[in-house]
Amino acid sequence: MRLLLIEDDDRIAGPLTEGLGRYGFTVDHVRTGAAGLADAEAAPDLVLLDLGLPDMDGLDVCRSLRARSAVPIIMITARGEEADRIVGLELGADDYLAKPFGVRELIARIRAVTRRAGAPAYAPAGSAQAPEAHQTAPGAQTLGPLAVNRRTREVHLDGQPIALTPREFDLLAYLAEDPGTVYSRQQIMDTVWDPHFFGPTKTLDAHVAALRRKLGDPGWITTARGVGFRLTVPGDHTAAEAAG
Repeated sequence: MRLLLIEDDDRIAGPLTEGLGRYGFTVDHVRTGAAGLADAEAAPDLVLLDLGLPDMDGLDVCRSLRARSAVPIIMITARGEEADRIVGLELGADDYLAKPFGVRELIARIRAVTRRAGAPAYAPAGSAQAPEAHQTAPGAQTLGPLAVNRRTREVHLDGQPIALTPREFDLLAYLAEDPGTVYSRQQIMDTVWDPHFFGPTKTLDAHVAALRRKLGDPGWITTARGVGFRLTVPGDHTAAEAAG
């Protein structure tokens, strides 16, 4: 697995590259955002992105990477403010790891992110028949003008492709398993992220906000105050019947 490490501090990059190498990862290390964007053209499997770069803000690098690719991005930074983490996640990062951290923790995050990027969404507990009832073709599902294909991990709205990060796709696909059903925040975090995820508390909200923005209407994902979220077709009060 080839990783692109964008980190200007050699005191961090050196041991990190060596440690990841011991676990079988190939690491391409660059020290600036511009070099990272150039190296990303070679299509790495995952990007490790520091936010404090000498030539440009790492958030701008994240934005540029996401505009051109769905490559998984893990931000690694000393910035501890929750606002920075939320902005990064809204821009398309898949995870956030604050310095200092251990190589084993980073590897666990890498594996979790890549697993989510390549694995099909889970069906909600107790509704094994839901995917069959809602799918129109193998791996495909239609909800009004929205089409979600789990096999190809593609999303189209009114026939136009919607670029989603791996985590955003998993979140949308999970909510789409049973349209209209309210999923609790804990259910979503345990399934779309990980039962042992200890990231920022607003991670889910950031991804919901990003999905609403990309789908062009906040009505696609409605909030059940104090409980969680549901997927609905805007303007359709019987969204559960709209699938298929």
